[in-house]
Amino acid sequence: MDELIKQITEKTGISEEQARTAANTVIGFLKSRLPEPIAGQIDNLTGQTSAGGLSDVASKVGGLFNQ
Repeated sequence: MDELIKQITEKTGISEEQARTAANTVIGFLKSRLPEPIAGQIDNLTGQTSAGGLSDVASKVGGLFNQ
């Protein structure tokens, strides 16, 4: 999650607190709209952001829809 916050702040110029709020809002939105088996994986994906970065999360989420 920290890497996601870092990338949001770098790309948008908003504060870390604002980036964290934005990320949590988007994550909550996705979890509320996706089927439960997929929504349950969102926490796993965000936990991996520090290793793989935002592009890794985006590709994994995109891959979920292409299956």
